[in-house]
Amino acid sequence: MDKPACRAGCGACCIAPSISSAIPGMPQGKAAGERCVQLDDNNLCRLFGRPDRPQVCCDFQFSEWACGTHRDEAIAILTDLETLTGAD
Repeated sequence: MDKPACRAGCGACCIAPSISSAIPGMPQGKAAGERCVQLDDNNLCRLFGRPDRPQVCCDFQFSEWACGTHRDEAIAILTDLETLTGAD
């Protein structure tokens, strides 16, 4: 069975969670709820497929339990996970 694909234009994983590793343009990483500077106006990652994309971003895999059924749900779920894990 094929794995579901990320929703193009969602960008929730580039906004809701904190990222402690360096991101090009954000050497200190980013805080939870802060929009990644690499997320374009269409909510697509400018670094996708590039070698300078942070490993944490490469490792994140879409799943309905984390991403829900639409963008707003994904932001809510990922924000809740951030709060529950005590990150940022």
